[in-house]
Amino acid sequence: MEDDLKRASKTYAARYSVTITKRLGSGIHGIVLRAQSKLQAGKTALKLHREISAYNLEKAVYLRLRERSVPELLGFKIPTLIRFDDELLAIEMTIVKPPFLLDFAGATLDAPMEFTEEIWADWRVAKQDQFGQDWPVVTLVLNALAAHGIYLHDISPNNIRFR
Repeated sequence: MEDDLKRASKTYAARYSVTITKRLGSGIHGIVLRAQSKLQAGKTALKLHREISAYNLEKAVYLRLRERSVPELLGFKIPTLIRFDDELLAIEMTIVKPPFLLDFAGATLDAPMEFTEEIWADWRVAKQDQFGQDWPVVTLVLNALAAHGIYLHDISPNNIRFR
């Protein structure tokens, strides 16, 4: 699978005149690379997805945020969608500095995932432990997203970053 993502990054770079400069991160849904346009100033982030379903969800979230002109929520910056490529399962976006909100591949639109109350309770306890004193603000951010029909379930201090 990594070979597929490497090929996709090379194809994307050639197709859109960008240079891939380094790897910014990776996770269950794909990898994130830093890109530099040969035609425009500034560096961007390029996310290449492993699965079409995660790509389609993340793209749909970014399109909804763009349609509603939502560059940030409660002071948390959200990357701006630059372009996407359905063939390569690629999303190019701006790079943001903390505080930020990113990684929407595990989100759902218009309704939260259906779990039992017991599973939701366990999830809340685990997330409270992860975020500690920041948990009350995280819940406000999640509610602000939900007001836009975006339900983010795959959260961590890496994708809702305060500092």
